[in-house]
Amino acid sequence: MNSSRPNSFVSVSAVDPTVTEPTLGRRRGRVAFRYIESLTFSGDFLIILLASILSGIGYHWFLTDNAGNIEDFIAIGALVWANFATLTSAQSNYRVENLINRGRQLRYVTSSWWLICLLLVGVAFTMKISGDFSRGATLSFFVVGWGSLVAYRFALAHVLSAALARGTFAQKKIIVIAEQGQFNSGRIIADLRKCGYSPIKTFEITSAEIDATGINKSLQSKIQDVISTCHENTIDHLVLLIRWSRRQFIDDITRMLRVVAIPVNLLPDDNASQFLAGRTVNVGTTWTVELQRAPLSNVEQAFKRAFDLCLATAAIILLSPLLLVTALLIKFDSQGPALFRQKRHGFNGREFVIYKFRTMRVLEDGKIIRQARRNDPRVTRLGHWLRQTSIDELPQLFNVIVGHMSLVGPRPHAVAHNDEYEKVVANYAFRHHMKPGITGWAQVNGYRGETQTIDKMEQRVEHDLWYINHWSPWVDLRILFKTVILAHRQPTAY
Repeated sequence: MNSSRPNSFVSVSAVDPTVTEPTLGRRRGRVAFRYIESLTFSGDFLIILLASILSGIGYHWFLTDNAGNIEDFIAIGALVWANFATLTSAQSNYRVENLINRGRQLRYVTSSWWLICLLLVGVAFTMKISGDFSRGATLSFFVVGWGSLVAYRFALAHVLSAALARGTFAQKKIIVIAEQGQFNSGRIIADLRKCGYSPIKTFEITSAEIDATGINKSLQSKIQDVISTCHENTIDHLVLLIRWSRRQFIDDITRMLRVVAIPVNLLPDDNASQFLAGRTVNVGTTWTVELQRAPLSNVEQAFKRAFDLCLATAAIILLSPLLLVTALLIKFDSQGPALFRQKRHGFNGREFVIYKFRTMRVLEDGKIIRQARRNDPRVTRLGHWLRQTSIDELPQLFNVIVGHMSLVGPRPHAVAHNDEYEKVVANYAFRHHMKPGITGWAQVNGYRGETQTIDKMEQRVEHDLWYINHWSPWVDLRILFKTVILAHRQPTAY
């Protein structure tokens, strides 16, 4: 079951197109959720209002010993909340099934908050009233409000997930009809309860009953038990967990269940689940699951490029003292240039020259290049520390500025290694569908440094392909955040 869309099953086989979900069941299933949604709605109001008041008063009091006009801060907070709540409601982001999705909350809360704040600042500037508001107080409100909302949603997601896992809100009664071997009781039941469904009974269909010619007595008896259970209880859904390849059997089951006015839903089987986890897109009017995405669109490339330029420029300015000191230390520590240059393959396989701080006594860039190994005598004393802390990678910020690289993407390998791995690792060339990065999904998941075996390189490539197929600005932010956290813990960076 796809838990990212908890209130609707992936594929629905309706018993009768004229039959709708029982009104009583729908109301009972949503009443507790509406209560939570209302509390979240009210919580946003309190957080935004308090953020506005505390930021405004705190900023003015700290700088001028004057608390400022609290009525202005209340009005600003109420205005921002009204817009934020409207946009959040339009995105269905107050629904419980979305509140438990931390990734979604981070994306939607961040994008909504930034959009609203920027629009309101733009309106104030256009109307020439921006001078009436302190820029420091406005920036403080932006940062405090955003951070508070994200923290609030993360805490709420944690509490709700725990409650849903216990079945606290599982008020929709369902019956599960499962094929033998397809029903993993722990996982399926847990997922159903998280989505507000309470399985009151499970019927398992054996292989003999499925493979029999026609409907045998054993199957008829089980279906009759299902029908009787539906008549004796208020059931909201009948859920089928049967291999999708058994089309005829599924049709037979649904025909037999037409005597009950209850929706019948078909859950994805094991084979379908792995594909349905992908992004859904329309090709013409046909619904499809995207198994391999195209290279980034022009809009996505422009966004990623702007993101790279802003952060890389800021990083170079902030880290310029560290860059200068590191270059000087390298010159004092060993003979040779401070920077190491080497040819790498970039987007679409084009060659470029990568820049790194020199950490070895050699400058290899040919057809044969040996990877650094533990206690490698080629690594300098300072070089070992630079590799452990990833400081040696910082000159690649200039590669980002030039446009050869991105902050996040598949790590580029030496041309000699590229030629070698393309021959033995399937899908290796697909890494070139995106600009290489200073850091990447593989690196923050432990696949950095030496790859002694083909198996390890295959794992690295698998992570790179996942990143390419699932790229989003939020994935980039997540990887950058994890990179900073893990920068000092690189056991394979030697």
